[in-house]
Parts: sequence; structure tokens; C-alpha cells
Amino acid sequence: MSFSSQIKSNYQPKRLAVKLNAKGEQFVIKKHPWVFSNSIVKINDKARTGDLAIIFSKNKNRVIGLGLYDAYSPIRIKIIHSDAEKAEINTAFFHGKIEEAYKKRSDLLKTNTTSYRLLFGENDGFPGLIADVYDTVLVVKLYSEIWLPYLESILKSLQVVSNADTIVIRLSRGLQQSKNHQLKDGDVVYGILENEVVQFIEHDVKFSANVIKGHKTGYFLDHRANRKQVGEWSKGKTVLDVFSYAGGFSVHALYNDAREVTSLDISKQALEIAIQNGKLNPYAGKHKTIVGDAFKSLKELIKNNMTFDVVVIDPPSFAKQASEIELAKKKYAQLAELGAQLTASKGLLVLASCSSRVLAQSFFDINLQVLNNQSRRFNNILNTYHDIDHPISFPEGAYLKCGYYRFLN
Repeated sequence: MSFSSQIKSNYQPKRLAVKLNAKGEQFVIKKHPWVFSNSIVKINDKARTGDLAIIFSKNKNRVIGLGLYDAYSPIRIKIIHSDAEKAEINTAFFHGKIEEAYKKRSDLLKTNTTSYRLLFGENDGFPGLIADVYDTVLVVKLYSEIWLPYLESILKSLQVVSNADTIVIRLSRGLQQSKNHQLKDGDVVYGILENEVVQFIEHDVKFSANVIKGHKTGYFLDHRANRKQVGEWSKGKTVLDVFSYAGGFSVHALYNDAREVTSLDISKQALEIAIQNGKLNPYAGKHKTIVGDAFKSLKELIKNNMTFDVVVIDPPSFAKQASEIELAKKKYAQLAELGAQLTASKGLLVLASCSSRVLAQSFFDINLQVLNNQSRRFNNILNTYHDIDHPISFPEGAYLKCGYYRFLN
């Protein structure tokens, strides 16, 4: 099987000698993967996106890091190597990094799971590049043009390491509008994609992802461990899954013999996928859906005196930029309050956040503050973070946190 010619780049990257100010230099020495434009003191003229930036220390003139230059981003250099030992940036270098990433996921791949994140951007040394595996289909999402000159060799290595039969390319909005490549969002660049809806297994449970039209790469793999946990605690229970999207928590609950599951989402289309995902597995419980805005729908359920044994609230990111942090915190507080009112006697409330700008401790503090202000007693039985295929190598790389609160009355 051969790779599509669309992945070839005509641009031969140049080598750039770069010097940074003291702050930028410290970032690189501490292995932070971002160098902002205002940290650069000296760089070659006519630097182009994808060029290899060789960062020299100010005083001793030794190399302290290697990165890829991005002319279109305030993060002007994305670091790909900051170890003391020398490195040659070539096919073997990227292949080694991909093999290293695969090894980190080995424990997950020993379970009955055929979907995982093979490359998690900066955290695996590939800033602006995500690679997710769904059974035999590998989906690579590009967020930066820095990878275009290296894409062919990286895709070949990803195919070898993952043993994928098919590779699909997804592009960020910025890359979809770029004229610097021949790729289109959803292009199949290796193998044949017989159906854009791909089935896979997550801890024994069957799911599907639309790898061409679905959000991100088709599905959200990051909550896998939390979905499994919620499933195990849902036997014989009534469950409310808020912001359910394609029904991750709902389907695990049904698979684990929940009595009744209600999936709530603003997208009718997402709920239809949730119903279909449920039907991929045997279950005896009832699966209901509510189409609507979460905040309004939760208030409506409270008004109707509804309660559930397990309530899961997993909203999208509320703080895409720093100016939104305070509003995000208010929304999390509101959801904790609404969730508590909907959780039945001795029930379980699960609250999650994927806003990297709202730090984990801050999120957990908000939940505890809200729950301590109501009259019911509870135990914070578990706090979870990232699964094994979403490793964290720098502070901003951490975004996922999830708190489990068991009411005692």
C-alpha cells in the first residue's frame, strides 16, 4: 500500500541560529515546549514556517534546544528537543519519539481496548500534532504548518508503529484555509476507508467514531478511565449524563446494567450517535435522551422533582482564553449546585472539567465550596486526572480533572 502524494512537501527546511532573552532561555532549559516571539533576541532573516530553530545559550554559545519555527503563531518556536545530548532531526529522530510514545501506552494496550491517543502534541514531543487510533484507522490532526515538511516521514513511522491499515488527516480551521499544502480535512492518505464511521472497543465496550466529520479526531478518548469507573458504579442505578455528546458515560452505564440512563446534550445529532453507540452493546436498561441547553434542562428537571442515582456533568471547555476564567468558575459552581439538587439520596455526583486555564485545585475547591454550602453530607471519594495515553510533560498540558462526590443522605 502506498501513501498519497498530497503529504509530500516541496519545502526544504533551513537551519536557523536563534538567541533568546533570559526569560525565554529559562523556559527552554526547564524543558517548556513554547518560545514566544517576544523572547527572541536574534534570528536569521527570512525564517519560514517549518525551519529548524537551533537555540544557543546567550553566554556560552552552546545549543540548549531545537525547535520548529512557526511564522504564524505567537508561540514562534515549538520545541521538539531540549535534552542535553545532541540530536539530528531526521526520520530516525521522529521514529524514535513515536516508538517511545507507543511504549508509554503499553499497559492500556494490554486491556480489551482498541482506541488510544498515540501522540499527545507537546506532551509527546510533537507540538501541534495529535494522532489517535481507532481500531485499524489512525487519525492525525494537524494544528500547525510546522509539520508539513516532515509529514511524510512521520506518517510512515506512525503507520509502522501503530500497524494501522488506514490513515486519515484532519486539519484545524487555520490549516483548512492555508494555501501552503494540498491536503483537505478528512483526506485518506494511506489505505482505504470503507466507512467513515469506525467501530472500536474501550474496556470491553463497543463504540463508534466518525473519523471524517466528528469533533477533533472523531471522539473524545481522554475520559476513558472515568467512563469505565462510572460504568462500574452504575449497576441497577438511574443515571443522568449531562453534555453527553456521543454517549461515552451513558453507554458504559448501560453496558454495566444501569436500570435507566438519560443522555442530555444540545446536539440532536450527537444524541442519535449516543443511541447508536448504546445499541452496539447488549443492554437491558432504558436509554432516554433530552435535547437542550444543559443549564436550562437541569433547572427543568429540578422543577419536575427528578433525581438520579448517578449524575455525570462533563461540560466542554468554558475558558478558551484568560479573559473567560472567572466566568468559567461561575459556570462550574452553578453546575455543581444543579447537579447536587438532581442527585438522589446516597447518590453519586461526578463533576469534570477540561478547561486547562482553570487549574485542578481551583476546580476541586469550587466543587467542595458549593457542596459544603448545601445541607447534605457527602464524601469526596475520588479525584482523577489524565489517562495513560494523555501524559503530561508541562503545566499547560494538563487540562482534565474529575471529582466524584458520594452523598451520605
